[in-house]
Amino acid sequence: MPTRKPLPQEFGERSWEVPASGAARFSWEAMYPGQEDGSGRERLLALYQKGKDKQWDSVRRIDWDLEVDPYDPLGVPDENMTIYGSPYWDRMSEANRAELRRHFGSWQFSQFLHGEQGAMVCAARIVESAPDLDAKFYSATQTMDEARHAEVYGRFLHDKVGMVYPINDNLQALLGDTLKDSRWDMPYLGMQVLIEGLALAAFGMLRDTTDKPLPRQILAYVMQDEARHVAFGRMALRDYYRQLTDAELREREEFVIEGCYLMRDRLRGEEVLTNFGIPEQEAAELSEQSEYLQLFRKLLFSRIVPCVKDIGLWGERLQRAYADMGVFELGDSSLDLLMAQDEEIAERLDARRFEAEEAARTAEVAEAIARGAEG
Repeated sequence: MPTRKPLPQEFGERSWEVPASGAARFSWEAMYPGQEDGSGRERLLALYQKGKDKQWDSVRRIDWDLEVDPYDPLGVPDENMTIYGSPYWDRMSEANRAELRRHFGSWQFSQFLHGEQGAMVCAARIVESAPDLDAKFYSATQTMDEARHAEVYGRFLHDKVGMVYPINDNLQALLGDTLKDSRWDMPYLGMQVLIEGLALAAFGMLRDTTDKPLPRQILAYVMQDEARHVAFGRMALRDYYRQLTDAELREREEFVIEGCYLMRDRLRGEEVLTNFGIPEQEAAELSEQSEYLQLFRKLLFSRIVPCVKDIGLWGERLQRAYADMGVFELGDSSLDLLMAQDEEIAERLDARRFEAEEAARTAEVAEAIARGAEG
């Protein structure tokens, strides 16, 4: 059994402060949806309009009445457990394995929750620091999206799992580096490209493997929003990075390289294993040997690498780093196709839900009519 259980509302420290720097920028050079000036800014305004149109209420859109087994909250195969097949797994009772599933499910969704709060803060920073008003418009809709996502993951953890893990130290470090940088484009690069790209890969892997309807709903609807966020980062950074010097581009490439290695090597849930009494070194070795984590580490970059290439960060050192990670070939993947698939999955899920609800209402009305006729 675990040596220490995170309490239902345990986050470690109750708050975390990051010293902020940089300028708050105001702009009166306004364009509005429907206007065109040949600058390409109408693309951001179209995305802003879509952001407004696609707002949704998590209380109404998600079926929170669906039951969730807290000891199997995500419904993923046992083979996905890091220690599956190891002597530790073989010695566990079924009760201990159930507790392990609960902890891993809590750890995964907890990191999603912390990442979404970080995304909310970064989006608010972009509203403050972006030089163009149209970028501020869109970032304001994204801030609302991220608040909704944090709300959804928090509710699932508190109401359905009853356990919340603290933020992973390395995710916290990457968020801190993103927020501390005074350059206005760094929240875009750190959050929209790296952290959001990581999140989309993790969300998609769980969405496509879970057999539980509630987490599948949550992941599909959140991913529908995130596709717009990545598109926003691509548009804004692609235009801006064309203006930078080689030295400035290299600085940003170094940030990307360090962030990618950090996410690949450090976001593996080893703190769950140490909570079950497994020594830290052994936990790291088990994580390194896990076939599931090896697959995940590659899929982790399915959204990041093509986005980095698309925005113009593709120097020799960055290419060598991606070759070292075994993900260089992902640079030719189609982000647009992946995002279109995310949108389609969410829409199909909605259609099935509404069709089932309509059928239930029709049957209820027919039953009421039949009873009335009998009376």
